[in-house]
Amino acid sequence: MKKTLFVSAVLLFSFSISLTLGAEQAVAQGPAGVGASGAADNSPSLHSLNPIKWVKKDSRNSTDALGSRSEVEKKLTPSLQAHGILAANATATDACASFTALDECLATLHASHNLGIDFNCLRANVTAVHTSADVSGCKVADGEKAQGLNKAIHQLKPDVNAKHATKDAEQQAKADLQGIGG
Repeated sequence: MKKTLFVSAVLLFSFSISLTLGAEQAVAQGPAGVGASGAADNSPSLHSLNPIKWVKKDSRNSTDALGSRSEVEKKLTPSLQAHGILAANATATDACASFTALDECLATLHASHNLGIDFNCLRANVTAVHTSADVSGCKVADGEKAQGLNKAIHQLKPDVNAKHATKDAEQQAKADLQGIGG
């Protein structure tokens, strides 16, 4: 009885191994059936499944085309100070440290300057990063979630057309970057 049970178990195990190996060989051969030639073709499809490839990159306005971010910030500082957007003792590097994108920082700086909103309050709402700057007098964003510039402007200054102010600030930021890029 034990010998029969053992032989049955070995046969069952070997049968399952052979099925597994057979399936691997079939997969290695590629797809079969209707449309198999299209599926087996190694050319890239028109629609990539990688979401990173869905984002279009504009190399003309990126800081990579202009140099490293710190170099761009050093070039921007004197211009921003001359226009009163940055205080004389402030630098673009310090002001933009909590932003991931330089153009977003510049737009926030311009919106703050154009509307008379405290930059530290606006920066705290846009980035959700609370620096050592005093934001006790600000209407702080709900929770720890970052807001878009449009929403942050509306929260801090509800009587202003936030959509228009955001668009103007973004255009000014784009012009700043083009101004140093050549």
